[in-house]
Amino acid sequence: MSKFDGTVLRSWALASVLVGVAGTAGLLPQVALAQPAAAVRGLPDFTDLVDQVGPSVVNIRTVEKASSRAGANGMDEEMLEFFKRFGVPIPNTPRQQRPQRPQQDEEAQPRGVGSGFILTADGFVMTNAHVVEGADEVIVTLTDKREFKAKIIGADKRTDVAVVKIEATGLPAVKVGDLSRLRVGEWVMAIGSPFGLENTVTAGIVSAKQRDTGDYLPFIQTDVAINPGNSGGPLINMRGEVVGINSQIYSRSGGFMGISFAIPMDEAIRVSEQLRASGRVTRGRIGVQIGQVTRDVAESIGLGKAQGALVTGVESGSPADKAGVEAGDIITRFDGKPIEKVADLPRLVGNTKPGSKSTVTVFRRGASRDLSLTIAEIEPDKAVAKAPEREEKPKASAAAQQVGLAVAELTDAQKKELKVKGGVVVTAATEAAARAGLRDGDVILSIANTEVAGVKDFESVLAKADKSKAINVLYRRGEWAQYALIRPAR
Repeated sequence: MSKFDGTVLRSWALASVLVGVAGTAGLLPQVALAQPAAAVRGLPDFTDLVDQVGPSVVNIRTVEKASSRAGANGMDEEMLEFFKRFGVPIPNTPRQQRPQRPQQDEEAQPRGVGSGFILTADGFVMTNAHVVEGADEVIVTLTDKREFKAKIIGADKRTDVAVVKIEATGLPAVKVGDLSRLRVGEWVMAIGSPFGLENTVTAGIVSAKQRDTGDYLPFIQTDVAINPGNSGGPLINMRGEVVGINSQIYSRSGGFMGISFAIPMDEAIRVSEQLRASGRVTRGRIGVQIGQVTRDVAESIGLGKAQGALVTGVESGSPADKAGVEAGDIITRFDGKPIEKVADLPRLVGNTKPGSKSTVTVFRRGASRDLSLTIAEIEPDKAVAKAPEREEKPKASAAAQQVGLAVAELTDAQKKELKVKGGVVVTAATEAAARAGLRDGDVILSIANTEVAGVKDFESVLAKADKSKAINVLYRRGEWAQYALIRPAR
């Protein structure tokens, strides 16, 4: 007997008992039975939604020339993209078992299948950037079986949003939903082409909002079944509005495991507007490398709760550098908006138009201050510089030895290279310091919330510090700065 069958039988058995009780109503006291919420409210009916939104969903096939289409491990291209996109290890296929394809240079070959939806009645279609990436030809099929060759208007890898255009008018465009009204626990539906099966409908609930997966955007998490081919299709609420673009799943097996992610539609619309206007997306940047603020660090420096973005490095000549932002600062607000977690900052900065004037609030050595800067346009990160070379190792002081540190003075050349006024270079890190993550060659800028100009300052501050408690250390490694907590041995 299946688990489902057992559930049905148990439910029916319970109903039989209740009928038996009802039949003896004259002998037993009547009991008011509470009805489950689902039984009172009823299960959702998606049929009208499918009729309403279904015609707006399209199937997208991509084609590329055979000469540029070398499949890894002999795997089907669609499944290979699935493994790559969702972070699943690609299985190794023995060479002798790999299928041999004939050489067909420059011959168009099918590449993959995805989904999309009609954004405007005049033929703009939205999908995922990874669906159309590398395609020489994009074919859009409507639910009425009409096929169109589409032109790629633009694709943005950072958000995984793409817009293509087909030459048609009077198309059934989707309605875009209000993300502020989307609630965790509400029913949603997806329509797409999993494994090439067109017009497939799946449903579930919103599991979480603002889910940070490390990508540029916060995702909508659902338990709607999403598989290869669903990518680019719409996530639809019970009002028939598109609230997201199905983009990713979490999987350890390569198949759906109950967790899927959709790009929020408000973010996707912002990106699509830029793609339609110029074919590319421009984003703001301020030129900082950032990291997470842990609870221990927040408490040790007097920030209170773990919030904001820790500045681990400032690019020379960048807007942040010109505004006076320093490594070790914690950015707590951007244009008045709070930075609750590290991922909030790049999203807020990225959505700011280059050339705009903005204000960042930084927490530095126990106090907050506002700094004004001009947003620049995003560009590839610069390479990290090598750590400064150190000189001969001097003998460590008694206080430094107690925490497992030996330090030396920075040379003028090292200060100039690092663009710092003071600090000391670590010549040895053992015991407590090593456990904190410090290592030979790191440059300590402050200790116990106090800047150090040199070895004398460092030893003085360290001698006064309470060795029974964790001591916070701000240090540089190469171009980037971060905090460490040296904890006493227990």
